[in-house]
Amino acid sequence: MNAITACLRARALTAWLVLLVCILKSVDAQSLIVPGALWYDTDGNEIQAHGTGILTVGSTFYWFGEDKANNNYLFSAVSCYSSTDLVNWARHNDALTPLAGTNISTSDIVERPKVIYNEKNEEYVMWFHSDNSDYGLAMVGVATADTPCGPYSYRGSFNPLGAQSRDESIFQDAARTAYLLYASDNNQDFKIARLDSNYYNVTEVVSEMTGATLEAPGMLKRDGVYWLLASHTSGWAPNPNKYFYATNISGNWSSQADIAPEDTDTYSSQNAYDLPLGSDAIYMGDRWDSNLLGNSRYAWYPLSWSTGDPQIVYADLWTVDYEAGTYSVATGTTYPAVNGTLGGSSELLGSNYTYNGYEGVGYLGNGGTLTMTIDGIGAEQWVSLYYANADSSWRNTTISVNGGSNVVVGQANTGGVHAILSVPVQLYLKPGSNTIIIGANQTDYAGDMYQVVVYTET
Repeated sequence: MNAITACLRARALTAWLVLLVCILKSVDAQSLIVPGALWYDTDGNEIQAHGTGILTVGSTFYWFGEDKANNNYLFSAVSCYSSTDLVNWARHNDALTPLAGTNISTSDIVERPKVIYNEKNEEYVMWFHSDNSDYGLAMVGVATADTPCGPYSYRGSFNPLGAQSRDESIFQDAARTAYLLYASDNNQDFKIARLDSNYYNVTEVVSEMTGATLEAPGMLKRDGVYWLLASHTSGWAPNPNKYFYATNISGNWSSQADIAPEDTDTYSSQNAYDLPLGSDAIYMGDRWDSNLLGNSRYAWYPLSWSTGDPQIVYADLWTVDYEAGTYSVATGTTYPAVNGTLGGSSELLGSNYTYNGYEGVGYLGNGGTLTMTIDGIGAEQWVSLYYANADSSWRNTTISVNGGSNVVVGQANTGGVHAILSVPVQLYLKPGSNTIIIGANQTDYAGDMYQVVVYTET
């Protein structure tokens, strides 16, 4: 090959790579939903809206949640964000703020805010779990506003029909009848109560599941069938969330069944809200970090009835077209950890610890490293690390690209079991071959690594 031919080929390759990057960048980077990643609002600040509640007004979605930026479980604010695409969220003034001398002071608890619209009074009504610092009061709270984000005026807190209420949600039927879904009687019984016409109080319990031990409820109605989603009670730790169904909200509910493989603990998440999407839905869960609540992540996944029963569609990255009622799961290139180079104290875990047929690599961090070669396109790309963290708390790992600075990646615990979970991180990868090192310069241990998946989405 002469020099001129080599030059022309190099230019052609460069042009092809530039074209590929331009095509990829023509898709808005924020069109992707990335469960478990850090999410930022349109001002570049981390989104703080845990215990999600979604209100749809026309073509706009309003996201209400608990602001945990102070990493405390006590009440700071109910935040309010808006979006027209479910991925680009703008923060507004807080919807509800502490009020001294009431049950929503900074010494109290406000959790799981849910907002519905009352046509009769032309106002927005917020319900939430209202409690004191030791969860002894077990009440619901109500607040109202004239606009979606408020600010909301606090109306008071109470025990519905004299009974306890902790984790709760609100469901509004097509006929605009609204219901309170709540864990009651020391979380042993689960109840559904009809709201009055103002949505200020409850009038009667229409259904009760005795001894169900459920919390974190959400409800959907699909083809005339009511679907109740909820977790069991394990505090901040994840557990296998369940679904139940009934043809009448006050009728007999089915026995429980899993919405995800049981050993995943619902992909280390807890249900918060369930939003209809065409013939399917979006499961909106929290991945709680009990030691650093503001670091808790949002685990949103497609919820599909393609097999007849609701099942979470696991995805590292996925896109949603709400108007069309569709979603699409991204695919990437998989690199097994076993094919990398082990360093320091890291070691293969053996045939009893495999994923997709490959052994995992353990004892990373604290002197153990894993070096891998992955391909890039010359852009910021999503890279998902598949690991197992069987501890009861979060860990961190580090990842360095081509000798650059270490990026710290949070690893959620997997419920005390050796289950595999992925955590996505956005990294700049140069065109062609890249060298990454996982676990370098750590003084603590990291979760066991099984594979790395690289996506061309940017």
